[in-house]
Amino acid sequence: MPIYAYRCEECGFAKDVLQKISDPVLTVCLSCGKPSFKKQLTAAGFQLKGTGWYATDFRGGTAPTTAIPTGPADAAKPAATPAAESAPAAAPAAPAAASKAD
Repeated sequence: MPIYAYRCEECGFAKDVLQKISDPVLTVCLSCGKPSFKKQLTAAGFQLKGTGWYATDFRGGTAPTTAIPTGPADAAKPAATPAAESAPAAAPAAPAAASKAD
């Protein structure tokens, strides 16, 4: 059940009340008895923790980077491109027009 914060606009009395969502809103102040008890808007009382998507995604506004050199040994290695690795061996050149029919 959620906890709602109420405050009286007349006397300033404030109270947190544990209520069901379906319970009616309180309107009568518990201190002065006037019908000026109003529900206040408050921040959520929970925090998401752990390694779920909410902690790893959308935090910081930038996409994570990959393949970052971690030391001098990694920096000395040549970077291989995926296109160069998957390209077939050099194809034979097209034969030049060796003979022309005149």
